[in-house]
Amino acid sequence: MENSKKILIELVNVYKEYRVGEISTVALKNVSFKVYEGDLLAIMGPSGSGKTTLLNMLGLLDRPTSGRILFEGKDASKLSDKDLAFLRNIKLGFVFQIFNLVNRLTVFENIELPLIPRAIPRSLRSEMVREALLKAGGEPEWLKKKPNQLSGGQQQRVAIARAIVGNPPIVLADEPTGNLDRASAKIIIETFLNLNRKGHSVIVVTHDPEVANCMRNIYVIRDGAIVGAYEPNPSESLISKMM
Repeated sequence: MENSKKILIELVNVYKEYRVGEISTVALKNVSFKVYEGDLLAIMGPSGSGKTTLLNMLGLLDRPTSGRILFEGKDASKLSDKDLAFLRNIKLGFVFQIFNLVNRLTVFENIELPLIPRAIPRSLRSEMVREALLKAGGEPEWLKKKPNQLSGGQQQRVAIARAIVGNPPIVLADEPTGNLDRASAKIIIETFLNLNRKGHSVIVVTHDPEVANCMRNIYVIRDGAIVGAYEPNPSESLISKMM
């Protein structure tokens, strides 16, 4: 059945090749892929399969060698770097395996960072920061702390809060549980599920089947090509196994 939801991002025959001197590496081979409003997706694949490159394309962090990336129906390849940066700031939230928090700043200041280029009044920024941290499963008392005063799982929730503080429709996560113990990973996945219930499209790159099985759809990438799409097995999910 044709999906009636709005297409947010569409890759059309995207081919990506990296060149270093005389050596070329093909990362994606004519991949076509759609992200719909409200999606909850996992992208799985072994190391070097192209899954992070695919996520970078979906997040407008890189340009394809050939093919097109349509963002809300508009060809992103025709946009300037400045326009792409604006789109990323407004429409996309990024979460990575490494938290990328600034330890000399407070938690509040870390979460606030994406809002500063928008010239939002400080009083409104303060409200948005607090709301984002609560939405990400954090606690208000963290706001005055430095990131290195928090556990790994708590730092990842701060990173999620920073990603969603501007209320982007799409959240992209690259191995977000890779540096966490299982209990912390479960909390992070539950946070993503909650964000999806609140209307965010969530795409998670992972090598962990227990994480992938928490999502609504699973796509497998191998040697730069999408080789399968599967429905998850909830009984094999991290949340089920940690109950």
